[in-house]
Amino acid sequence: MALNPQFGGLVPSGTQEILNSNYLQFNTGGAGVNDFAQQYLPEIYEQEVERYGNRTLSGFLRMVGAEMPMTSDQVIWSEQNRLHISYNGVSVAANVVAAGATTNVIAVAAADTNVISVNDTVVLLNPANGAESKAIVTASTPGAGGTFTVQSYDNAGLVGNLVAGAVALGTGIKVFVYGSDYAKGSNIATGARVSVTPSFTQYSNSPIILRNQYTISGSDMSQIGWVEVATEDGTSGYLWYLKAESETRLRFEDYLEMSMVEGEFNQNAATVATNPGSQGLFAAIQTRGNVEVGFTAAAGLDEFDAILKNLDTQGAIEENMLFLQRQTSLDFDDMLASISGGFAGGTAFGLFENSEEMALNLGFSGFRRGSYDFYKTDWKYLNDASTRGGINGINSVEGVLIPAGTSTVYDQILGTNIRRPFLHVRYRASQADDRRMKSWLTGSAGGAFTSTLDAMEVNFLSERCLVTQAANNFVLFKGI
Repeated sequence: MALNPQFGGLVPSGTQEILNSNYLQFNTGGAGVNDFAQQYLPEIYEQEVERYGNRTLSGFLRMVGAEMPMTSDQVIWSEQNRLHISYNGVSVAANVVAAGATTNVIAVAAADTNVISVNDTVVLLNPANGAESKAIVTASTPGAGGTFTVQSYDNAGLVGNLVAGAVALGTGIKVFVYGSDYAKGSNIATGARVSVTPSFTQYSNSPIILRNQYTISGSDMSQIGWVEVATEDGTSGYLWYLKAESETRLRFEDYLEMSMVEGEFNQNAATVATNPGSQGLFAAIQTRGNVEVGFTAAAGLDEFDAILKNLDTQGAIEENMLFLQRQTSLDFDDMLASISGGFAGGTAFGLFENSEEMALNLGFSGFRRGSYDFYKTDWKYLNDASTRGGINGINSVEGVLIPAGTSTVYDQILGTNIRRPFLHVRYRASQADDRRMKSWLTGSAGGAFTSTLDAMEVNFLSERCLVTQAANNFVLFKGI
């Protein structure tokens, strides 16, 4: 007699069938189809592929400047004005013959202050045609928008010497003092000469507060992934949040530099009170420096020499650094290749203590032109596709020229003159709080026990601004 086993209400089937219920279903790939990876062991690479290489962009400011603390909402610095007495755009009146001598009355612009004294000797230049004339000052009315009277040394009168064809002089003449001329046994009466008070121009910048945060729940912190993640600082493991936290930190560190480069003052009245903005490098150069548009290899040395001639009119700082995007860097290489004979003997590494090895290790190449030394390197920020890389046209930034070395400034706190790099970062700090780069944990996971939140919050904060001193010696290369 056949046995008919009974297991509760379950009766075993007499045939073998493949049913979905025969398998554990972890997830579906859509439309109720099991994901193949849950059934068959795939060949899985456990490490990520670094298809974008080192993705961080920071490091530029570390090469060119320094970071120093500050305790105020504003940093103010003073820059010296020109030493010599010079005016542009003066107005020359018609020739007047008096007592056998031809004189002219010259008026400085209304915004300028006349500090020229009687018996000063001056050079007058007409930029329109290059004509010049030398004269002695016979009378002067100091003060804002003042005038002075000159007598030409050749007695022909300035109109005859300086006029450009049939065009009247009017305004547009340049004048500068080159000395004085007194008679024998002369005396200078008290107050006869104008005492020139040193003048300077003040600039300022204000720090901005940068913040970021990464949040992960306590449950997800315990989740193990299939792919081993590696962070830029060398940490590796299968906890995915380690990667996300590390990337948040790296992204924030890049923001610290990018904001110092791209920052601008906020001009929007609706938000300026809470978000005033801060002037970055590009804005400082466009406002107070020099802009070179459309530098190309085809233009060659003529265009570059024009830049040098302009630097001659400014501080003429001998050592300079060039941070360039790829195409502009290649244009410089092509330009230098055209004068390879001079380049071979003109390579300089003064900034790097004349060490070629040190310069090359930092990615710099040096060359000399005229009395200037230049150290050229590619700037990743201008090449990266996620920032300014690949952008052409009038808004593209193709490089910057930054003077190397330091300038002398007066520190009111220390009460003495100190040396400061032309480009440097100031961050808020005191004995109570250092806000250069703060990071802290909140929540109740990951070792933080500050609240009942079942998560870990990683917080980042910095308060800083950029000081661009003597921006008249900087050059911003832009596209066309």
